[in-house]
Amino acid sequence: MQSYAVGFARPDRWSPGRPTEQARPWHAVEAHRPPTELDGEVELAVCGAIVQVWGSQEWQRVGVGRRACRECRELTSVGRPLSTVG
Repeated sequence: MQSYAVGFARPDRWSPGRPTEQARPWHAVEAHRPPTELDGEVELAVCGAIVQVWGSQEWQRVGVGRRACRECRELTSVGRPLSTVG
């Protein structure tokens, strides 16, 4: 299973020509080392956005929120947990 860190899209780091979607600033970053070691680093998110890594956050938790990048959610297959019946 691929490990992902959480990145935050800073206004001064957005890529030219890409829409600035301030309502969904949280992105997934492929983590080839522990996310805490990436804390503060500027990295490329899986969707192509340039983001700053927040090593204390977990993508599995942040990725299901309303403020997470839709493209990152799709590419990392993060979905809302199923509720139990009964």
